[in-house]
Amino acid sequence: MNLTDYVNEVSLEDFAKPFKHHAYWNKRLRTTGGRFFPKDGHLDFNPKMFQEFGQETFRRIVRHELCHYHLYFEGKGYQHKDLDFKRLLKEVDGLRYAPRSTKERGSINYRCQKCGHCYKRQRRINLQKYVCSFCRGHLKEINQSKD
Repeated sequence: MNLTDYVNEVSLEDFAKPFKHHAYWNKRLRTTGGRFFPKDGHLDFNPKMFQEFGQETFRRIVRHELCHYHLYFEGKGYQHKDLDFKRLLKEVDGLRYAPRSTKERGSINYRCQKCGHCYKRQRRINLQKYVCSFCRGHLKEINQSKD
């Protein structure tokens, strides 16, 4: 699927206005569905949103970004806080917020074997190098992360 053509198609169908710039996939986006760049008018979209939530949800994300796009070029309020944006978004049935991914990283829990203190970490730690900060006891991993 050519993303720019798809965005233009959605723009013509839902806004009756053409999309005259480019749309790109951006793998670095994590929690957002897309981004609008007023400086040059292009749109970035999160490919994970399309893969994980499907075409209909992605279309609503595209509508959201197109609300920013069209309002900006019409000289109206295009930010989330603006009433023009909220009205247009509701009118075209765009998503207000990006859906939460079910594949988010979990945390790793460690427990001191001596005093029982728990540590919650995003990344694994070297259990032979690090010890409990309270009693200097050895740590043990008590659950696995959800990757």
